[in-house]
Amino acid sequence: MSPQTLPLDYANDLMFEMEKAFFDERGKGARFRMTTVGRGFYKENVRPLLKSADVNKMLKVIHEVLVAKGIATEVSYVQEDRLFKVKVTGCIHRSVEDRMIVKGIEPFTCIPANLIVLALEEKLDKPVELAEIKVEEGACNLLLVLFDKKPVLD
Repeated sequence: MSPQTLPLDYANDLMFEMEKAFFDERGKGARFRMTTVGRGFYKENVRPLLKSADVNKMLKVIHEVLVAKGIATEVSYVQEDRLFKVKVTGCIHRSVEDRMIVKGIEPFTCIPANLIVLALEEKLDKPVELAEIKVEEGACNLLLVLFDKKPVLD
C-alpha cells in the first residue's frame, strides 16, 4: 500500500466538524479538553529537537518545525513576565477557526499553541494555559499564561 496524502480541505472539514460537535456537547468547557491535541506530533517532531529549557530556544525550535512541516509560515512571540503573546501567521488550519467564528463560536483550540504549551510545561515543569485566541487579518494572536511551579504534596 502506498502512502496517501489527504487534501487539506478534507482534513480541515473533518477538524471543523469534530470541533463543532465537541463544542455543541461541552460548550466553552471544550477548550479545557483540547489542550493536548497534537501531543503525538509534539513527541515525534518537537521533543527530540528540544535540547534546552531556554524559552527562546524552545520557541525557535517550534517555529522551525511548524514552518518545515508546512503548518504555519511564521510563529513569533513576545514575553512579558508570565505572559506569552504569540502570533501565528499562515496556519493551514485557519479556515477551521474562520468557520467556527461564522457559527458564533469563539476559537478554543490551536495546534501551534498546544505545541508551545507542551514544550513549556515539560521543560520548565510549570503549568501553562492558552488564555485567548484572537483571529485577526492574516494571523492568530494567542495569549499564553505561565503559572508558578506545580505544587508538590509532601
